[in-house]
Formats: sequence, C-alpha cells, structure tokens
Amino acid sequence: MSSWFELTSLTRNRPFVVTEVGLNGSDVKIRGEFELPQLAKLSDEDQVFVAHFIRTHGSIKEMEQAFGVSYPTIKNRLNKIAEQLSLVVPKKQPSESDILSQLEKGEITAKEAIERLKK
Repeated sequence: MSSWFELTSLTRNRPFVVTEVGLNGSDVKIRGEFELPQLAKLSDEDQVFVAHFIRTHGSIKEMEQAFGVSYPTIKNRLNKIAEQLSLVVPKKQPSESDILSQLEKGEITAKEAIERLKK
C-alpha cells in the first residue's frame, strides 16, 4: 500500500479523483468517482502543517518553535491554507422548544415532531 505522500508526489499535487475504495481485511471494492475531502486536497506540506496546528491546539507560539519561523510567517501560512478551504457551517440542530413551536404553528406534524425530538 502506498503512502499519501507517495500519491501526492506521483500526482505532483495536481487534482485527482479516487475511483476505487477497498475495505481493509476484505475483498470488497467500491468503484465510482469519489471527491477527496478538502483537507486531503492540500499539499502534503500543508497537511503536515495543519496536523501540527491541531496537535498544538492552535498555539502559534508552539508552531513558531516547531517550524523555526516567526509569528507573521505562521499567520501567513494559515491564511494561505484557509483560502484553499471552503467554510463548512455545521447545521444547527433545532432545540426542543424550536420543534414544539413548529408543531404549535402547524409547520410540522406530530409524527415529525416526535422524530425530531428523538434525535
């Protein structure tokens, strides 16, 4: 099995699509066209940088020490990476009172309210 670094070296960081996925320990293979997650589309250097940033809980001071560069350099690198990523806004789950309010207004049925409250 090739490493992610080898794969990105072979593709020279050009965009690519995964066309087959195999399940470990099984002969099951799934074929199709699978788009990579945003973080996987980053260069291997940027992936290492992001992983280290997460491991340091976003401490720019620790990033400065680990990479031997200044605060502005870390900030510039983070901005460059952020420009490559789309903002993903998590879908807010409605509160119990929101659901009951929708039910009261007739916007949803009792059955829908029960299902949503179970989540």
